[in-house]
This record gives sequence, structure tokens and C-alpha cells, in this order.
Amino acid sequence: MPFADRRDAGRRLAAALARFKDRRPTVLALPRGGVPVGFEIAMRLHAPLDVVLVRKIGHPWSPELAIGALAEGEPPVRFTDDDMVTELGVSRAYLDEEIARQTREIDRRKQLYFAAGSRPGVRDRTAIVVDDGIATGATMRAALRAVHKRRPAKLVLAVPVAPSSTLDSLRAEADEIVCLESPDDFAAIGQFYADFRPVEDETVIEILRQATAIPPTDRARER
Repeated sequence: MPFADRRDAGRRLAAALARFKDRRPTVLALPRGGVPVGFEIAMRLHAPLDVVLVRKIGHPWSPELAIGALAEGEPPVRFTDDDMVTELGVSRAYLDEEIARQTREIDRRKQLYFAAGSRPGVRDRTAIVVDDGIATGATMRAALRAVHKRRPAKLVLAVPVAPSSTLDSLRAEADEIVCLESPDDFAAIGQFYADFRPVEDETVIEILRQATAIPPTDRARER
């Protein structure tokens, strides 16, 4: 079991990302599970923490199976696996309905997480996009494309664990990939954590509040 919990994974991933500390990093985590990981990285790199609001588009009869994803943006960034959609016979009507539903959820989370205060910038900075792991890569692909549109100087994908085949499929989406574990026997992200309990909205809000409240010069001492 490589990681005790998401905070442990974040601390270990931060060590692998230490070389970016002096490259004006901004850490962007995928809610909800990526936020505790991203917090640990942001604290150690003395970087601002933000999130990338992204939602999976699930198969109508198997919601956990990602056939695409939607990420925040103006307009939102949409990715669909067209081969999978065709092979599984997913209708256009379902896709349109699901995209509308997930757009509403992104808007809900935006209002909830950022009711007050501005968000960190990404343009001309090193953007480090973080999650607690990657399975199929659909949501991460949409997230990377959304962040790329914001014109960072460098786009880095950083995760504790992901299958090597998924990482290979994402290499064209980022300038660099940092992944601690890429096992052959990958079944689910949770199998690589001793504690993989769900992360609630309240936890995300509190972590973002903490990240904003701690001055950059105090972050290493705080952790």
C-alpha cells in the first residue's frame, strides 16, 4: 500500500516536484480528492492553490465508466471519447443532457468554493495540475486542456498513481508528467491508499481557506 492517505501522497509528490519551487508555480487540484494532495504540494512549493472544476461524463448504464469529461472555461472545455460513444451506442440526446447536468454541477461548485475572493493566476506561470490518481484519464485530459487555454509558461501533470497506458495517452496534453507509481496491476485508485475516504465539499472549502490564509513565507514552517 504505497500511500497512507491523500496528505501523505501529497507530501511525497511535493518532494518529486521540488525543482519547480523557483519557477513561479501555481498548483491546480481536481476536486474533490485532488485538493488534499494539492494542498501539501502548494505548501511545500510556497505556491498558490486553486482548483480545476471538471466533471466526468459517465455512461448511461454504468456511471463510473467515463466516456468523456467537461471542464470549466469560457466556453467550457469538453472532451468525449468518440470511439467509445459509438461502440457503446450512447445517444446524442443523452450526451447533451449529461453535459447540461454536469455544467450545472460545475457552476454550483464554483459558487460554493469561491463565494468570496479572487482566484490565483496561471498565465506565464508553471501550472501544476494535480489529482489523487488517474484511471482512464478523461477528467484529467479535460482539466489539462482547460488550464492550457489559460496560457501557462509550463504545464505539468502531477499524480501519485496512474497506469502507464493512461500516462502515455496524456503525454501530448502536458509539457511534463510526474507520477510516483505506475503499476501494471492497476484496478482502481483506492487500492493504492490505506485511507481513501470521500472528500466532502466542506473539506475542500476549508483547505482552500487555509491555503489562502497562510502567507507564502510561513508555509514550510506551518507544515
